[in-house]
Amino acid sequence: MRRLALEAGALIMEIYGREDFEVKSKSDESPVTIADETADAHISAGLRAAFPDVTLVTEEQSASHSAQAETFLIVDPLDGTKEFIKRRGEFTVNIAYVENGVPVRGVVYAPAKERLFYTRADGVSVEEIDGAQRDMRVTTPDNGALMVVASKSHRDQATDDYINKYAVKDMTSAGSSLKFCLVAAGEADIYPRLGRTMEWDTAAGDAVLRGAGGKMVRFDDHETFQYGKPGYENTFFIAYAPGVELKAG
Repeated sequence: MRRLALEAGALIMEIYGREDFEVKSKSDESPVTIADETADAHISAGLRAAFPDVTLVTEEQSASHSAQAETFLIVDPLDGTKEFIKRRGEFTVNIAYVENGVPVRGVVYAPAKERLFYTRADGVSVEEIDGAQRDMRVTTPDNGALMVVASKSHRDQATDDYINKYAVKDMTSAGSSLKFCLVAAGEADIYPRLGRTMEWDTAAGDAVLRGAGGKMVRFDDHETFQYGKPGYENTFFIAYAPGVELKAG
């Protein structure tokens, strides 16, 4: 999974460096580029070879969205397509392995930022820098001065209203699944998301967060977040470092 993410990232960056590339619209009006499709083909071929008996769900293959299994791989080959198109650099390759509703392994690679996060075989999350692994651990939050990370492309008034329930020291914006990794790395305490996401958007980042001691819960009742839902659509959620005193929505 790590190797495929790095290889897909290289393919994406080759396209990112071109002067121009075609942007198409999918049936839900979301954008898709040749980078999404090229990365998806490469990752899918690699995963099917490595895990021939495991169900594969990927954003770019709509036929896979009706598959249901207890154990499955789930992929977003280019999370943050809008960030890619606007050349902001905050896009990622997401690959996750889910068992019984829990993402137990995940890789999040941000090729333009050269940041690579993943869970090792022992379940511990690391950031790999210059070939060396750095164990990741969430912060011990100060509820009187929280660091908040929020979406760069999907901020709305409801999200701001919820964030305002906390004592916030500072707030940062980030694209794609990097928000999970910032919490996992101790660079933020909480990431609330009051908007539509799909499981391929979140599973890899959630795995990295869990492997760093973090949690992800449903927004409405703060119950544990589960994967393998029909249609793979998520509810609103909160990703956070344990110790954050969660507020009701």
